[in-house]
Amino acid sequence: MLPYIFAEKKGIHIIDLNKTVDHLQETAAAMKQIAKSGKKIMFVATKKQAKEIVSDCAKRVNMPYATERWLGGMLTNFNTVRKSVKKMQSIEKLLSDTNADSLTKKEKLTLARDKDKMEKVLGGIAQMSRLPAALFLVDIGHEHIALAEAKRLGITTFGMVDTNCDPNKVDFSIPSNDDATKSVAIITNYITAAIAEGLAERQAAKDEDEEEVDNENEARAARLQAEAEAEGGNPTGGRGRQGEGGLKRRAPQGGGTRKPQAGGKR
Repeated sequence: MLPYIFAEKKGIHIIDLNKTVDHLQETAAAMKQIAKSGKKIMFVATKKQAKEIVSDCAKRVNMPYATERWLGGMLTNFNTVRKSVKKMQSIEKLLSDTNADSLTKKEKLTLARDKDKMEKVLGGIAQMSRLPAALFLVDIGHEHIALAEAKRLGITTFGMVDTNCDPNKVDFSIPSNDDATKSVAIITNYITAAIAEGLAERQAAKDEDEEEVDNENEARAARLQAEAEAEGGNPTGGRGRQGEGGLKRRAPQGGGTRKPQAGGKR
């Protein structure tokens, strides 16, 4: 972190904010492109002072998050974690179902406790059906397990890096104070705004494509209708009139009327 330290005062390192701004803009641009491509970015912050801030920002842009506890294997053993999420959703559906009256009071209480316990840890990734394309970490030293899993799977990593961490461990580092609530809020909100902008551009491009498809369909329908009207103006299709040269009556074979046989009765 030496290149990012501006000065040292009374044993406290002061980070160079000019470099923080440069890295923050670079990180925001990269995350905006990921969001624009339709991929998911997972927010990870299990520190007490960052939980609420990060979870609110993640919900704002509909991204997965983990703020209570990082389960070992949440990425590397994703299939097993998905089974736990499906179990949580089935319990929730069972409790909200009209047939829940058939359960006893004790069974309902047990299921409700299990659901609350699972939702506390897995609620942020309940809608994540596949692995995320990137991870945003608050304090990469505290979230070293998540960082190791992401590195193992080749997932892009973004992180707030304090003076006690190595910025080379993440793909995009933001030199900043990851212990102060205000610092976490400023950086997380800036990144969330960039993600929201990327999602808005993706939606605008999608609407434009749909509009082009609708225009093409309308033009094709108009062309087919014009062709049908043109064919309807000449229904005979180039044939002659039916009155002229119509079907002629066929003459009987044998040449004319039948003559009476010789010796017959007159």
